[in-house]
Amino acid sequence: MNVLVTGGSRGIGRAIAVKLARPGGTVVINYLRNDAAAKETAALVEEQGATAIVVQADVRSEKDLKRLAKAVDSVDVLVHNAAVGAMKPYKKLRTSHWDLTLESSLRPFWLLTKLVTMNEGGSVIGISSMGSQRHIPGYIAMGAAKGGLEAMTRQLAVELAPQKVRVNTVCGGLIETDTLAYLTEGEKMLDFARAYTPLGRAGTPEDMACAVSMLVSPDARWVTGQVVVVDGGLSLL
Repeated sequence: MNVLVTGGSRGIGRAIAVKLARPGGTVVINYLRNDAAAKETAALVEEQGATAIVVQADVRSEKDLKRLAKAVDSVDVLVHNAAVGAMKPYKKLRTSHWDLTLESSLRPFWLLTKLVTMNEGGSVIGISSMGSQRHIPGYIAMGAAKGGLEAMTRQLAVELAPQKVRVNTVCGGLIETDTLAYLTEGEKMLDFARAYTPLGRAGTPEDMACAVSMLVSPDARWVTGQVVVVDGGLSLL
């Protein structure tokens, strides 16, 4: 199985890359700057018996995306995890912040999906968050990007169906990653999630990876165009 994960060097991307690594398969790990983290992820992938290919590329660059798409001849699973964005309230947000945020999430979800050669029966997976549906302080640009990604999930699911390619998105609740440090109320949100999540804890990158693994498995062969919420039940309250 050939897997390509954007933003695959750390956090949720790393967990997904390792989870989808199969003996004899290939995992392409895209990253932007952190060479050491990318190499660490590659080592973890290879421990699972898969071949790791590390590709530095900016997902906002069409030239870089074309190069990334050529890392393997064809792809069975394409995971759009990379997301760079400004965590600021709307009054402090600049046009450059807005463009950066949407260009790193929405554009590659469309463009990289078009550029890669997807194998029949393959899966495209987006990674979203509850900020697409609920207010999070300082999340206006990223929330808009994630909301757009969820809308594109439904559109692409129909357009790729003739190729027998399924498109779904995993929408995470409060996940313990480095991103929380960039949110003005990150620690408060984490404390809230730990206290009120029905399943009794905040989420982990591995929780997201397990959901991705489920969606790309043959057992989910009749599931497409869906946004699957993975939040331990927090959004039910």
